[in-house]
Amino acid sequence: MTTALYRRYRPETFGEMIGQSQVTDPLMTALRGDRVGHAYLFSGPRGCGKTTSARILARCLNCAEGPTDVPCGVCPSCVELSRAGGGSLDVVEIDAASHNGVDDARDLRERATFAPSRDRYKIFILDEAHMVTPQGFNALLKLVEEPPEHVKFIFATTEPEKVLGTIRSRTHHYPFRLVPPAAMLEYVAKLCAEEGVIVEQGVLPLVVRAGGGSPRDTLSLLDQLIAGSDAPAGSETVTVGYARAVSLLGYTHGALLDEIVDALAAGDAAAAFPAIDRVVQTGQDPRRFVDDLLERLRDLIVIAAVGAGASAVLRGIAEDDLERMRTQADMFGSARLSRTADVVSAALDDMSGATSPRLHLELMVARVLAGATEAAAVAPAPAGERAAAPVRQAAPTVSAPAPTVSTPAAAASAPAAASAPSGAGAQSPAAEPSPAPEQSPVAERSPVAVQSPVAEPASETTAPEAAPAEPAAPQGPVTFERVRAAWPAVLTRLESISRTSWLLATAVQPLAYVTETEVLTLGFTSQHDVAKFKGTTPGSGPSDHLRSAIENELGVRVKYLPAPMPAGGAPRQPASSGASTPADSAPASEPASAGSPRSQVRGASASSVTEWAVAPIPTAHEEQVRDAPAPSAPLAVDEEPEEVEAAASAPVPPADGVVDRDEPPLPGDEDAPAYDDEPPYDPSYEPPAEPSVSRHSPPERSAPQTQRTAVAAPPVVIERSPSVGGVQRYGEAVIRQVLGATFLREEPYEPPTRFS
Repeated sequence: MTTALYRRYRPETFGEMIGQSQVTDPLMTALRGDRVGHAYLFSGPRGCGKTTSARILARCLNCAEGPTDVPCGVCPSCVELSRAGGGSLDVVEIDAASHNGVDDARDLRERATFAPSRDRYKIFILDEAHMVTPQGFNALLKLVEEPPEHVKFIFATTEPEKVLGTIRSRTHHYPFRLVPPAAMLEYVAKLCAEEGVIVEQGVLPLVVRAGGGSPRDTLSLLDQLIAGSDAPAGSETVTVGYARAVSLLGYTHGALLDEIVDALAAGDAAAAFPAIDRVVQTGQDPRRFVDDLLERLRDLIVIAAVGAGASAVLRGIAEDDLERMRTQADMFGSARLSRTADVVSAALDDMSGATSPRLHLELMVARVLAGATEAAAVAPAPAGERAAAPVRQAAPTVSAPAPTVSTPAAAASAPAAASAPSGAGAQSPAAEPSPAPEQSPVAERSPVAVQSPVAEPASETTAPEAAPAEPAAPQGPVTFERVRAAWPAVLTRLESISRTSWLLATAVQPLAYVTETEVLTLGFTSQHDVAKFKGTTPGSGPSDHLRSAIENELGVRVKYLPAPMPAGGAPRQPASSGASTPADSAPASEPASAGSPRSQVRGASASSVTEWAVAPIPTAHEEQVRDAPAPSAPLAVDEEPEEVEAAASAPVPPADGVVDRDEPPLPGDEDAPAYDDEPPYDPSYEPPAEPSVSRHSPPERSAPQTQRTAVAAPPVVIERSPSVGGVQRYGEAVIRQVLGATFLREEPYEPPTRFS
């Protein structure tokens, strides 16, 4: 039978305390100056020396040579309060967890009135003082406030905030802390030497780490390891092995941890996943392994940052282990070590309370390996390859225009083609592309490039392909053909932003795009799709997500203009409605502005464009007029979208004579005309054709006034034939005319019952 290690080495003086100088130094000073208070409150984590310090203080106060900061150790009081002593009658230790009521407080108050039997003071030590009820504290309040001269109180607790405030304000509060690892490591090494126990390299750091800074917990674990170890053959000295310490404390073996770290540093998945499987097969907790891996990554980060001085920070690690860890830190690199530590830390947080920790562990390893692959892919090329790269890029630029110069006609039309974009740029400054990055000086001084101006746009178009994809910058004007070509890529980006917005955008097709105003016309199947596309929350709807995807892909922030979807799908934008080249609409000898009147028409309406450009979806009759060969005016961009949207999205009041195949008339509409004032139904009636506006002449009214007039116009009676399988309903005026009926009165309809 042996005594526990923490009891055999329990401190008997303040000088033997470790890591609590913030408490021991003031107490020793107060004892030397005879300025001891009547009540003390010791607080701190468990096992850090609160009760031991209370006993040492009582020993110093009742010493025959005291009060003194160093007890003599030979007087009856010091012997009774030593490790081997049985306790003193004048020092009363009370477990407040089981003596916390009013009756216990009254009993203590009665005992405090009696003088000490032999020593100088009667000292009451209340352990776990936070367990005392408020009623018990109130019963003790008067005694603690004004105790007799021979009474001292020492409260010890792990939760000082639960102690009654009136009690805490009448005491001297001393907070205890956890012991630092360096001091604890030195202390347990000294104890092992005194016990005559040999400890293998790496055992004591694991014991200190498992103890968590508590001396009592650390000594209990060390006592357990010593008790479970035996002497090797041919020796009488007990040896604590590393393998037994790892298995008993539940940590990952250093060799297995080195294997996994080496596999992660090299990006070797074939070696990493079998090592993870061995961790699980040995029965180790995956959370503990991730904690050990994060601890190792922390050591590698310190080694990478400090270098040769890491041994002063990482105490208890052998020199050969430090050298191996330096090699691992060099394989990772500082930046990748930090990213890997972030991934492991996030995985450790996710594994708290997870039902399948192994799955989270394997996914964490996969993410770390994926980061290693990406880091290898973006690694900088050597200096020789970076210097040779511009030369390889400049060679195709010089040789590409050679076939173009071989034809004399092409060479003659080249100056005209070069002058046309300059004229167009003078008319519409908004369409000027951003300057392309400079090419190689060899290509600029080449005689072929001087003779053939067509080579310059060719070199400019190849430059954006070599640029990175994100973020996309507008390289040259964005045309409708470019929008249609990039539409699948835009939808792919949108899917990564919002799956719901991507599902709505798959039913939308681009119909036209105006480069000068950046207005994109989108085709919708119904007005309901337009409302869903706009969304209910500004800034986070499907339209905003699509706009962000287009901006990331093409580098332009577009405005929307809704339009009905054509019957045959989304047609390609005609040459007159897109940003076509001026050479297609005018001869080479004329300026580009003479052959393209669109810039003159847009000049009045392009002054203020909002995020949404709204236009009502036309009816079937207007679709037939639009499909006619006669030229039609382009859709105007609304400058006041909120009012027009509210008017366009409001339901149109029903009127007699209008054929309604889809929706029934809204009941209770006060704007409907009276029965006697309705016009007779005329099936052959057709609305007068609206005069078309010339595209060359500026409009007489602004775009918002035209939109309001179109919305406020009375409904037009249009004859529609019923669809196949549909039902055609007529208004009341039609029934009166066809049947020759006369309105007399209105009676409510009551369904017949069996009693009526």
